[in-house]
Amino acid sequence: MGGGILVEVCVDSVASAIAAERGGAGRVELCNNLLEGGVTPSAGLIELVRARVKVGLQVMIRPRGGDFFYTAEEFEIMRRDIATAKDLGADGVVLGILDAAGNVNVERTRELVELARPLHVTFHRAFDMAVDLLRALEDVCGSGADRLLTSGGEQSAWQGVESIARVVKEARGRIVIMAGSGINEKNAASIVEQTGVTEIHVGLGSILESPMIYRNPRVSMGAIAGREYQRVQVREEDVLKLRRAIARVQVADDGKTRLR
Repeated sequence: MGGGILVEVCVDSVASAIAAERGGAGRVELCNNLLEGGVTPSAGLIELVRARVKVGLQVMIRPRGGDFFYTAEEFEIMRRDIATAKDLGADGVVLGILDAAGNVNVERTRELVELARPLHVTFHRAFDMAVDLLRALEDVCGSGADRLLTSGGEQSAWQGVESIARVVKEARGRIVIMAGSGINEKNAASIVEQTGVTEIHVGLGSILESPMIYRNPRVSMGAIAGREYQRVQVREEDVLKLRRAIARVQVADDGKTRLR
């Protein structure tokens, strides 16, 4: 019997993880510092999210923002963070490594995949920064990763629908292809139908005002002025809206997506 499209929500807090689960997400990707595209969350955050939600928990393994060409020390950090995620009850990890020429570093990726087992491994959008997506697809498949997150090498999945569809076709069921970046309730169903993906990755964060009454206008703690008095959080109702938007898309027994 077929099923629906799995929705993975990217979160950086316990509150967002709980809201995602209540809204119908099948899985959460836990990160820190989403302004940098997500880096490894703290052990405390992993532990508390695991205690509060029952849906699948994927932990980002990324030692810093910026590119995906890592030093020996950064690679060792990734190894240790994977061990921590396993110890704290994660269901999977999310990672990606390129070489300086923009190719997937298969050797290092395979080493981390083997270290992560029996957890599932997602190769993240470092893939979209690769010099040749179809060659990168073969390399990711060769690394043993279970899932590939992509926007088709474009800024958003909507812009990259044709490329994502090509990746799905070339994958031939060897790896799960998950579309992500800029997916929302307005475009989700169309992206799924046009690409044939069975999983989507969404942010859905909303800006909430800080409860702080006193605010010092002379000091900013980060590069973006005023961010101290804003919080970004996933809302349950937004996940519900997206789930309703894709409810008519069915994954058949042959793995293909069809309208109900």
